[in-house]
Amino acid sequence: MKTYPLGGTGVEVSAMCLGGMYLGTRNDRDSSFALLDQYAEAGGSFIDTANIYAHWVEGFRGGESEMLLGEWMRARGNRGDLFLASKVGFPLPGVEQGLRAGQIEAECDKSLRKLGVGTIDLYYAHVDDRDTPQEESLEAFARLHQAGKVRFTGASNFRAWRLEQAHHLSAAHGWPDYCCLQQRYTYLRPKHDSKFGGQVAVNEDLLDYLRTRRDDFTLLAYSPLLAGAYTRADRPLPDQYVGADSDARLATLHEVAAAHNATLNQVILAWMLHSDPAVLPVMAASTPDQMAENLAAVDLALSPDEMTRLNTAKA
Repeated sequence: MKTYPLGGTGVEVSAMCLGGMYLGTRNDRDSSFALLDQYAEAGGSFIDTANIYAHWVEGFRGGESEMLLGEWMRARGNRGDLFLASKVGFPLPGVEQGLRAGQIEAECDKSLRKLGVGTIDLYYAHVDDRDTPQEESLEAFARLHQAGKVRFTGASNFRAWRLEQAHHLSAAHGWPDYCCLQQRYTYLRPKHDSKFGGQVAVNEDLLDYLRTRRDDFTLLAYSPLLAGAYTRADRPLPDQYVGADSDARLATLHEVAAAHNATLNQVILAWMLHSDPAVLPVMAASTPDQMAENLAAVDLALSPDEMTRLNTAKA
């Protein structure tokens, strides 16, 4: 699989990051192992999970994804081949939302035990915490880095100004800086002032900020395929994306997909990788066919003209 730089870390990661949200819950052990094996056999090594996955599924409490990944890594003996990401910040049973120092460090230790590893390659602040000084959170991440428990840190669901604030604080104190942002992002643009609960969607202000930091900061996109809404008749577009602008962009998306005999999902994932700077999709799959479809997008080449058409399509 192709690889791309992760911010200014000096490390390259798989073009397609595999999201492990429902591993061990909606996907049982056998199907989870099969999907992970399929991803690894295609050359993928960048796997994303979180301490909360997936406590909202009936009968589960969170941490199941991390435990499933730990079991799979032990069975395959492949920890050294992987770049592993997890997160802290959102609530789960028995844990409040936030990025207080004690919480960050305690949850990291729990994730390390569940994963069965000594170090998490990339540890995210999963959601911004406006009630805790950023200095407290960043210093806690720095202690984890110094202890060898975390290699790099990232942010998720942050606004641009908060990222810049964290950037300056890290520089001033000599702490490791956030190297990347994982944010809600897809080809369609949400309507102005759309709300997604605790999730934060990419907007033009954030894209402009990221362009100024293209050499040391990477954008990763979660929910890039809107849970199947682009291709499945039983999955309507979320209300936040319904409108004339989406209609125009969908028409262009269909034209480009038809020209390549590709699926809409494949064009969206390829569009992200062809963006300037590149956006790395955090994709998921529930079946081997979905996994194969997503992985094939890595080799889909979009021309500069097609990228221009996709980028400029609007109502």
